[in-house]
Amino acid sequence: MQTLRNIARLTWKEFISLRSDTFMVIFIFYSFTFTVYSQATGVPQDLVNASIAVVDEDKSQLSYRITDALLPPLFQHPVPLAQDQVDPAMNSARFTFVLDIPPDFERDVTAGRSPTVQVLVDATAMMQAGLGSGYIRTIIDNEIAQLAVRNRSLPVTPPSVELQVRPAFNQGMVGSWFRGTMGMLNNITMLAVLLAGAALLREREHGTLEHLLVMPVSPLEIMLSKILANGAVIVTITAACVYVMLKGVLGVVVAGSVGLFLLGTGFFLFFAASLGIYLGTVARSMPQLGLLFILLVLPMNLLSGANTPVESMPEWMQNAVQISPSTHFVAFTQAILFRGAGLSVVWPQFLIIFGIGALFFTVSFIRFRNFLAAQ
Repeated sequence: MQTLRNIARLTWKEFISLRSDTFMVIFIFYSFTFTVYSQATGVPQDLVNASIAVVDEDKSQLSYRITDALLPPLFQHPVPLAQDQVDPAMNSARFTFVLDIPPDFERDVTAGRSPTVQVLVDATAMMQAGLGSGYIRTIIDNEIAQLAVRNRSLPVTPPSVELQVRPAFNQGMVGSWFRGTMGMLNNITMLAVLLAGAALLREREHGTLEHLLVMPVSPLEIMLSKILANGAVIVTITAACVYVMLKGVLGVVVAGSVGLFLLGTGFFLFFAASLGIYLGTVARSMPQLGLLFILLVLPMNLLSGANTPVESMPEWMQNAVQISPSTHFVAFTQAILFRGAGLSVVWPQFLIIFGIGALFFTVSFIRFRNFLAAQ
C-alpha cells in the first residue's frame, strides 16, 4: 500500500510540474488541434478546386457538354480562353489545366476519326497534375460515349471489362479523414516520448532530482509515476481530439469503439513513455533530446504505415518494421476507427505492443536505476 501511495503522490507531483510548464501545455494543445487540422487539410492528396480554362475552337454541342462536365468540387468553373491567351496564362500560373478543343472536333468524332484534344498542365502542381489529367480524360471519354448512344450512326465499341468501383469504409474517399487521423497518431508518439524525456530533464534542470534521491521512494516508483502521469495526459487529450477535431471539425465517421482505441493507445504509451525516459537518461539537455528524437522517433513514424502502406515497402523492410510498436499502433487504429474492428480482430496487435513495451520498460528501468545511482 505504501508503494501505491508513493506512486500516487509522485504522479500528482508530475501533474503539478507539467501545469507549471506553460510552453509545454501550449504545445500539447497546439499539437492536437491546429497541427491535426493543418495536416488533414493543408497538403491535399486529391483533386479539389483545380483551376482550369477551356479554349473551345469547335463551338459544338459536344464541346459545350465537355466544358459543362468540368464541375466542382474537382474543378473550378471553367474559364473561356482565347488561343493567344494560353501562353501568358500558363506562364503566370493562372490555371493548372488548359483544355484546347480543336475545330471540327464533334464532326471528326461522328465520322469515326480520332481527333486530338490538347491538355496543357502546369506540372509544378504535381499531385493535381497527375490526378486532373486522368479525370479530364475520363470526362471526355464519357461525353463521347454518350454522344455515341444518342447518335446511332456512330459505332460504339463496348469495353472488354466493365470496372465497378465501390469504396468501402470511406465512400466519399475524403482524404482529410485519413490524414487527420494519421497526424494525430504521429503526434501521440511524439508527445509521449518528449513529455517523458522532458519530465526527467526538468527534474535535473530545476534541481529537484536530488530531492527525489533523498526521499524514501524507489526508482521503480519514480519511473512509473512519470509514465502514468504523462500517459494520462496524452490519453485525455487524444480522446478530446477524436471527438472535437476528428469527428466535430473534420467530420470523420468513426466506425469502431473509441474506448477500445484509447485502451490500445494506453498500451502503446507504455512503450513510448519508457522510450522517452530512456532518452532522458542519455540526453543532458532538451536540444540533445530533440536530436535523439529526430534519429529514432521520426524514422519510426515514417515507417509505421501512417504515410506509406507497409505492403508497398521492400520485403526486408516489411519484416524489419514489425519490431516497431508504432507499426502495430497504426494497424489497429485503422482497423478500429476506419473499419469498425473489435477486440477479436485487434488483440494480436495489442499483445505485440504490450510485449515490446514490457521488454523496453525493463531495459529503460535498468538504465534509469543506474542513472539515479550515478547521481
